[in-house]
Amino acid sequence: MPEASEPADRALDPSRGRLAFITPRFGDEVVGGSEAVMREAASGLAGRGWEVDVLTTCARDHYTWRNEYPAGITHLEGKSGGLTLRRFPAIPPAVEERDALGRRILLGLPLSYDDQCRWINATLRVPALFRYFLEHADRYQAVVLSPYLSWITVACVDVAPKRTVLMPCVHDESYAHLDLFRATLAKPALLWFLSEPEYEVARGLAPLPEHVVTGAGVEVPASYDPRGFRRRHGVEVPFVLYAGRREPEKGWDRLMAGFELAVETYGLTLDLVTIGAGKPIIPSSLAGRVRDLGFLSDAERNNAFAAAEAYLQPSTNESFSRTVMESWLAGTPVIASARGAVVAWHCERSRGGLVYEDDFELAQCLLLVEQAPRLAKDLAANGRAYVLENYPWNEVLDRMEHSLKAIL
Repeated sequence: MPEASEPADRALDPSRGRLAFITPRFGDEVVGGSEAVMREAASGLAGRGWEVDVLTTCARDHYTWRNEYPAGITHLEGKSGGLTLRRFPAIPPAVEERDALGRRILLGLPLSYDDQCRWINATLRVPALFRYFLEHADRYQAVVLSPYLSWITVACVDVAPKRTVLMPCVHDESYAHLDLFRATLAKPALLWFLSEPEYEVARGLAPLPEHVVTGAGVEVPASYDPRGFRRRHGVEVPFVLYAGRREPEKGWDRLMAGFELAVETYGLTLDLVTIGAGKPIIPSSLAGRVRDLGFLSDAERNNAFAAAEAYLQPSTNESFSRTVMESWLAGTPVIASARGAVVAWHCERSRGGLVYEDDFELAQCLLLVEQAPRLAKDLAANGRAYVLENYPWNEVLDRMEHSLKAIL
């Protein structure tokens, strides 16, 4: 959670203003993505004097949306301030209808507006949350919704649009081009973007309301323990790291293909360590060269970043990429897909990473990191300086508070 801090302009201190953050999932075990940014922004603004309610589901798993937390109200106290957490039961997706319509969307086939609504209604729905917000929206000076790709956002954006902020976390993907979501982007009073490339994507989709590129804050760990990490997990050889969801949509299959090429064709000696939730599918040809450590605590994740020779980001669907920032802070360079506009933009601005277009180039980047440790160290130093200059939480919260003036 970001540390509580005074806003840069004390005249903006809202003292006793009330905000609602509405997000599909909430909890310390939700790492990365829009939900992590929402959690930390809510906590940081609470630490600055806002009264913050979080409206979310009882779900932990974004695949099943099974209700695992009890519904009801919890008051959370932390180093950054208190939050009131309100959980509502989710209705699981209608999988057959969701997948049938979703395949048409991904294939670029036309879908009527009615069918788009059928599809979003076949995904996660939380009618109890919507009813609560409909009845109590007037309690809040402003409401923050995220991400755009959620039934919750589509339903709630119409309730109090003049007081609504949308942090869309939009990518150039098939879903974003649906009329349903083009309309969603145009409805709120204010948009928060996490990067300039994300803004450029949104600008090409719909006429935009007031907007600002806030970025997202990244906490700076007090210390790292790379040697202890290797010892605790029995990692004896130099390795590169991947942290995140192990699924095709995040570039997992292409990562496996590029790493396999580097190992079998070019003799790469670096191993690959992966961390995150869920069970990865690892090709049998890479048995013994790819090791999965599963879900780790925040502190141990930071140690993993520090212990790695490089961090790999194969995803093309990122609106910020917190793991890239965490890697740079830990003194580790980044190797990223050039097809991911946001991460490629970060690498170019920072001079902190290498980008690749295909499996061959990924293999060459891995070999370069292995064979040129001085270059790797210089890239990492550039990346760390970039994060410290652009994404401290205090400055991100300042940008959020300044922008809220437009709708208060």
